[in-house]
Amino acid sequence: MTATDSELVRLEHDVGVDLACQAREQLQLDADPEVAEAVRAVGMRLAEKVANKQRSFRFEMFAADEPNAFALPGGFVFVSRPIVMLSEGNRDELAFVLGHEMGHIISGHAIERIVANSAVSMASRATAVRGPLAGWLRRVGVQFLETAYSRDHELEADRLGVRLLASAGYDPQASVRLLGRLAELKAASAPNDLGEYFSTHPTFEMRIRSIRQYLQRR
Repeated sequence: MTATDSELVRLEHDVGVDLACQAREQLQLDADPEVAEAVRAVGMRLAEKVANKQRSFRFEMFAADEPNAFALPGGFVFVSRPIVMLSEGNRDELAFVLGHEMGHIISGHAIERIVANSAVSMASRATAVRGPLAGWLRRVGVQFLETAYSRDHELEADRLGVRLLASAGYDPQASVRLLGRLAELKAASAPNDLGEYFSTHPTFEMRIRSIRQYLQRR
């Protein structure tokens, strides 16, 4: 018997609660109330436009030396302070960063990647996976979440993020501006200055081209 979409959303949330607790154990959460509130406010404005109202989202910021962000099943989005600072206070650009990670959750990339890299079979998505995944993130380390999705998944998350931006009243062109600025920054600096997060994604140029094509079709 297959699980309904509603059951899968509940399952993902239950798994995400456990994994988020494991992630917090390994991260230093950033307690800056002003910046954290800005992240939360932008994220919740995007979340209001998610079609499946059974999905809920939570946005948390952590301290780190490099830009980074990751999504966990069930709507948990973690962003580092440096990646928030890259938006230079522009909420449209911050919305793209958050929207991209939300795209990985909405499309099922987040749960699929974890299932594929754990001892849990895909069939288990419809049953109880909390037991097999208990302590999994503690064993592999939160660094696993910095590894790349497939190129197609990354580009799909970009498109979903841009769609959320537009639906929430943010400027979808902010995605192109942010990626363009990051491409210039990468060209003018040492290759690793932007950290592992962006190095594991498709090139900025490829992402910009894909987003522009998507916006032209809308």
